[in-house]
Amino acid sequence: MSDVTAIQNLVQKRAELKKEIAKIIVGQEAVIDQLLLCVFSGGHALLIGVPGLAKTLMVNTLSEALGLHFKRIQFTPDLMPSDILGSEILDENRQFKFVKGPVFSNIILADEINRTPPKTQAALLEAMQERSVTIAGVNHKLDLPYFVLATQNPIEQEGTYPLPEAQLDRFMFAVKLEYPSFEEEVQVVKRTTSDVTQKITPLFTAQEIIDFQHLIRRIPVADNVVEYAVTLVSKTRPDSNLTTDFVKNYLDWGAGPRASQNLILAAKAHAAFNGKFSPDIEDVVAVATSVLRHRIIKNYKADAEGITEEMIIAKLV
Repeated sequence: MSDVTAIQNLVQKRAELKKEIAKIIVGQEAVIDQLLLCVFSGGHALLIGVPGLAKTLMVNTLSEALGLHFKRIQFTPDLMPSDILGSEILDENRQFKFVKGPVFSNIILADEINRTPPKTQAALLEAMQERSVTIAGVNHKLDLPYFVLATQNPIEQEGTYPLPEAQLDRFMFAVKLEYPSFEEEVQVVKRTTSDVTQKITPLFTAQEIIDFQHLIRRIPVADNVVEYAVTLVSKTRPDSNLTTDFVKNYLDWGAGPRASQNLILAAKAHAAFNGKFSPDIEDVVAVATSVLRHRIIKNYKADAEGITEEMIIAKLV
């Protein structure tokens, strides 16, 4: 199959996928779009939203529709690295046997990742980056495709261990989940208080998703689009010669080179989803907020004046 045909096939399958997900999830289209961009770009996502917005249900539905295995890990202050990676046990023959932890799945929901100590956070982040786990000196490969969706509750900060900036940078996207609209909430209540259950049909195989990930990486990008992405990221750095006074006033720290890579990868996926054979600047702009939101650090002045990350990115774009 040629790449042109494959992209047309992807557009069609994505439309079917969204219909399938809509059987269970009401609204939240923008969030689902961003999660799909992440999956097909081979990245990971950080989902920020208050409790009760169906984050677990959304990820579970997504994994069912994609035909992938799903595991949920509830992060707590007493969770140890071996609880998520697995450990070696003595079997009946007095031989050590490795028992896999929940990290061995295609889609992982790391619920409230900021509730667990840094040692356990780091264990998951290594698995995300390397797509493998080392236990007792033996390297175990994780199944592909591999997608981690971590959630954070923005309200409670008591007893939490905020993710350091270097670890936040491992996430391709930070996606904000808002409350549903009035009409959507009415639909949610009607659906969830009845006795009718919807069945999700898997539309992909793991191999098909891996093939689409390779297809997205093969999409060519014009130099001016790459330069636009790199310029946009450079503008977030207060000490860059491209920086405006606005950024110097409100930002302490800007985004690193991984942001430029993720902007281009996500723009390629965004273009492919919309049936285009090469991304343009519009595609970079469409993904900029999700890619940059968690990579820029505001100063106290921005907090005092109510300037949000989204406002800063909108100004730069």
